[in-house]
Amino acid sequence: MADKISNPEAEGPSGGWGSLKGIASIFGESWPTPAALGTLAHQNKPGGFMCVSCAWPKPVNYHPFEFCENGAKATLWELTSHRCTPDFWNTHTVSELRDWKDHDLEITGRLTHPLRYDASTDRYVEITWDEAFAGIAEILQRLEKESVVFYSSGHAGLEASYLYALLARLYGNNNLPQSSNMCHETTSVGLMKVIGSPVGTVVWEDLEKADAFFFFGQNPGSNSPRFLHPLQEAKKRGARIVTFNPILEQGLISFVNPQSPVDMLTGHETQISDQYHQVRAGGDIAAILGICKHVVEADDLAITDDRERVLDVDFIAEHTVGFNAFVDMVRATSWSDIERESGLKEADLRRSGDVYIGANNVIGVYGMGLTQHSQGALNVAMVVNLLMLRGNIGREGAGCCPVRGHSNVQGQRTVGIAEKTKLIPMDKLKELFDFDPPTKDGTTIVDAVKGLMSGSIKAFISLGGNLVRAVPDQKEMERVWAEQELAVMVSTKLNRTHLFPAKVAYILPCLSRTEIDTQATGNQAVSTEDSFSHISGSVGKRTPASKALKSELAIVTGIAKATLDPHPKLKWDEWTGDYGLVRELIEYSYPKDFKDYNSRMFQPGGFYRGNGAHEREWKTPEKKALFTTPGQLNALSFADAQGRYRLVTIRSNDQFNTTIYGYSDRFRGIEGTRDVVLMCEADIASAGLVQGQRVALVSDFEDGKRRELGGLEVRRHDLPSGTIAAYYPECNVLNAIDHHDELSKTPASKAIPVRIEAGGASTRGAI
Repeated sequence: MADKISNPEAEGPSGGWGSLKGIASIFGESWPTPAALGTLAHQNKPGGFMCVSCAWPKPVNYHPFEFCENGAKATLWELTSHRCTPDFWNTHTVSELRDWKDHDLEITGRLTHPLRYDASTDRYVEITWDEAFAGIAEILQRLEKESVVFYSSGHAGLEASYLYALLARLYGNNNLPQSSNMCHETTSVGLMKVIGSPVGTVVWEDLEKADAFFFFGQNPGSNSPRFLHPLQEAKKRGARIVTFNPILEQGLISFVNPQSPVDMLTGHETQISDQYHQVRAGGDIAAILGICKHVVEADDLAITDDRERVLDVDFIAEHTVGFNAFVDMVRATSWSDIERESGLKEADLRRSGDVYIGANNVIGVYGMGLTQHSQGALNVAMVVNLLMLRGNIGREGAGCCPVRGHSNVQGQRTVGIAEKTKLIPMDKLKELFDFDPPTKDGTTIVDAVKGLMSGSIKAFISLGGNLVRAVPDQKEMERVWAEQELAVMVSTKLNRTHLFPAKVAYILPCLSRTEIDTQATGNQAVSTEDSFSHISGSVGKRTPASKALKSELAIVTGIAKATLDPHPKLKWDEWTGDYGLVRELIEYSYPKDFKDYNSRMFQPGGFYRGNGAHEREWKTPEKKALFTTPGQLNALSFADAQGRYRLVTIRSNDQFNTTIYGYSDRFRGIEGTRDVVLMCEADIASAGLVQGQRVALVSDFEDGKRRELGGLEVRRHDLPSGTIAAYYPECNVLNAIDHHDELSKTPASKAIPVRIEAGGASTRGAI
C-alpha cells in the first residue's frame, strides 16, 4: 500500500495547467513569433529537431506533443524575437552589466554578430568573422600548447564535437574538459570502475517492463519531466516507486498528464512515489546499505527455512567479484549506525527492502543528488551493489539509469571530447589525419580552474557554456578568468562569463539547433546522443536570428583553418559544406558504435550504439562486475560539528543549468525571488532565527578562505535536520574548488559545509 505523501509548499501537482502556465510565461516574456509554437510540434520527432534542454530519450512511439515544460521553455527562449545587436553596446558597458541579474542578461535576446572586447571603452564591438578567426589564431599560435583549454558545454552536436576534439589534438593537447566534469563525470568514472561502462545500462523498453523504480537524488519534475509519462504508465500497471531525496520534489509526488484531456479536465493526479524517504544530505550510502542489509537478512532467513533464495546467487557467482567482503560489511554494520548516518528509521528502510525483494525487475535511477558529493563515486557504486544483489543489471526491465542533463553531454564524450587519452582511438586519428596525437592526459574542469588561479592556464575556448557562473569559487573565478590572455565564447545569448573579459575576448554567436543551417550542400542535419545511448538526427526549420550567425561546426572549422597549418587530409571546407562527411569520419573512428551512421540517424527513437554492461559484458580488468565495500557510511569529506550545516544546491522549476527563465518556483512555493535559504522549522528555532530573517551563509570548508553569500531570506521548508538548501548557481560562491568527488573531481555541490550568520547583508553583487 502506498504512503500518503504531500508537499505543502507546492502550488499543485507537476504537469497539468501549471506546466502550461509556465510555458505561457516564457512565451509572454521572450515574444517569439506565433509560428514558434508550431515548431514545438516537431520537437523530439524523426525529421524534426532534438530538444536543446535535457538528454531524455526520444521514444519510438512518440506523443503528438513530445516535449515537456522545460523543453518548451528552452526552445521558446532560443526563438525569442529579442535581439542583442552591436548597437546594444552603444548604451551599455561591461562593468555596468555586472549589476544585472542573470535573467536580465539573457532577456536582451539573441546575439547577432561576432564581437571583440575593447578595453578602452569597456564595450564589445562588432568585427568580421575573418577578423575574429585571425585574431584568435594569432594568440593560439604564440601560446604554449598546454596552456590552452578547449571546453565544451553539452549542447553542440556530435559532428561539431568530433571536429572540436580533433582541433584540440591537432593543436597539441588533450585539454578537453566538458560540462559532465561538473555533473555526471562521477557516473563516467564510477560506473566504469564497477561495471566497465561509463553510462547507464537501460533502454526505453526496460522502462516498460520494470516492476519497481528506486530513485536517488533525481528530480524528474524539474529536470526531466518527460520521464513522468513512463512513470505514470508504470504506476498504472502496478509498478512500485521508492524515492530517496532530502527535498520533497513534486514531480516524484503527484503528476497530472498535460497530454491527457481527461486528466486535464478532471484534475486527476497520479501519485508517483509509493514511499518517499527524506534522507540526510550525504546519507545515501547508509540508506542503500540499510536496504542491502534487509535483503541479506531475508536471504539468511530463507536459507534457514529452506526456501527459495532472495539473492540471485547464480548471477553473483558468475558475473561478480567482491561479494563476500561486501556482505560481511553489511552484516557487521549496526542499524543504529545506519539510522544515524541516513537520518532514516530502520522500519522505513526495511519497508523499502520489501519492495525491492518483491519486484522481479528493478531500475535504479539517480541524478546529481548522488554524483555531486565528495564520495559521489561510492554513492554510484552503492546503487550498483543494490542492483546486483538480485541480478538487476543486464536483463530486461532492470538496470542502472543515471539521468543526464544537457542534451548532448553524453554524446560529446562518445565522439572524443574527453581529457583521458585511453578513451580515444588515437590510432584511428593518426591514420585518418596523418599526425601524431598528443599522448598526455588533459585537464579536468577543476584542474583547469586551478590552472587559471595559478597562471598556468592562459586561454579558454568555450564551445557554449557559462563557466564563470557554473564553477565553484565563483568570485575568484571572476578575477582569474579576466586575467587570462584569451577567452573565446561561442554563445547564443549574453551570460555572466562575457562580463569578465580576458585581455583579448571574443563572443562568437551561433545558430540554435532549431534554426536552418545552410551550407554548400543545403540545410544540414546534426545528431545527438541521449541518456540511453541512442543517436538521433536533428534538422532545424526556423529562419536564423541573424544572417551573420554561423553554426557551431562552421565556427570550429573557422578557428581550425586560421590556426593550423594546411594539410591535404584536413578538409575543413568540405566538412563544413557537408556534415555527412563528418559522420563518415565518426563512423570510421568508432565503427562499432556508429555503423551505417548516415542511413540510420533519423530512425524513430534513434539507433542504439550498444552498451556492454547491458549485455552482461563487463569491461573491467576482472571481466566481472565489482561489489564495492564502502569505507564510510556517508558521502562527505567533513564531520558534523555544532553550527555546521549541509547545504544542498537546488535548481528551480524556472531554470535550466545557469539559465534563469524567471522567478517562479511553484513546486517550492517561492515566487519573485531566488534570495532564500530553506531550513526546517526545528533548525530555524535552534539557530535562534525567525522566518523571513535575512542571513548570510559562510563556507565552513577548512582551507582558511572566507566565502560568503549574504542577503538570503530564511524560509521554512520540509527538510531533514542539519540539511539546508539554496539556489544554484548563486551558491557556487560558497563551494571551494577543492571540494569535489575524490575519483572524478566532480564538484561536491550537494553537501557544502556552511554556517549561518544572522543579519547578513547582500555580498554577492547581482544574481
